[in-house]
Amino acid sequence: MSARLRNTISKLLPPVTALIILVTVWQIVCSICEIPKYMLPSPGDVIGAFEKDWQLMLSHARVTLTETFIGLFFGILIGFLTAVIMDKFSIVHKMIYPLIVISQTIPTVAIAPLLVIWLGYEMLPKIILIVLVVFFPIAISLLEGFSSVDHDTIRLMQSMGAREHQIFRYVKLPNSLGHFFSSLKISVSYAVVSAVVSEWIGGTEGLGCYMTRVRKSFSSDKMFAVIIFISVISLLLIWLTNVLQHLCMPWEKINHNRSKKT
Repeated sequence: MSARLRNTISKLLPPVTALIILVTVWQIVCSICEIPKYMLPSPGDVIGAFEKDWQLMLSHARVTLTETFIGLFFGILIGFLTAVIMDKFSIVHKMIYPLIVISQTIPTVAIAPLLVIWLGYEMLPKIILIVLVVFFPIAISLLEGFSSVDHDTIRLMQSMGAREHQIFRYVKLPNSLGHFFSSLKISVSYAVVSAVVSEWIGGTEGLGCYMTRVRKSFSSDKMFAVIIFISVISLLLIWLTNVLQHLCMPWEKINHNRSKKT
C-alpha cells in the first residue's frame, strides 16, 4: 500500500466511522422507540424518499446551483475589486470598511423578502442575496492577505525598480491566495445556504421551493433527504475548492513535504 493511499485512508476513516455510528444509532432509535415517521423518519425512509424523488431534486438542484455559481462569480469579483481598491486607497478603506461590517449585521432572512418585493420571483433577487453574502469574507480575507505582505520584500522590489502593479502581481497576490481560498471555502457553503433561503421566501424552482412544499405536506422523509442532499452539494463544492487551491498553490504541497521530512 502506497504512502499516499495510507494517508487518504487515515484521513477518511475517522469521519466515515463516526457517520456510520450516527446512522446506526439513528436507525436503532427509530426502530426501538417507534417514533412516528412524520416526526423522525428512519435512514431507510430517507433513502427511499430520495430514490423516489431524486429526479425532481436534481431538477431543482440545477436551478439552485445556477444561482449559486452566478452569485459566487460576481461575489468573488466584487470582493476582489473592493479589496484591491481599499488596499490602494487608505481613504476608501476608512470610508467603506465600516459600511461593509455594518452590512453583515443585517440578517439575510430580513433582506430576502425585500429583494423579492423589489425584483420579483425570478433568479435575480437570489443572485443578489448570494453576492451580498459572499463578497464580505472574500474582500476582508484578501485585504488581510494584501496587508500581511512582508514590507522588506516590497522595499526590495521597489529598490529593483518594480512598479506598483508588478509588486501586486508578484508579491501581494501570491501572498493573499491562502487567505482567499480559506474564505472561498466558507463562501461556497454560504452561497448554497443563501440560495436555498431566498427560494424559501419566493420562487417557483429550486431546492428551497422543494423544501417548502414537502414541509407543508409533512413529508419529513423528503425533508431529511433534501437537507442531506444540500449538505452533500456543499461538501462537494468545498472539495472542489480544495482541489483548485492545490492547483493554484503547488508550492504549499512542496513546503508541506519539506516540513514533514525535517
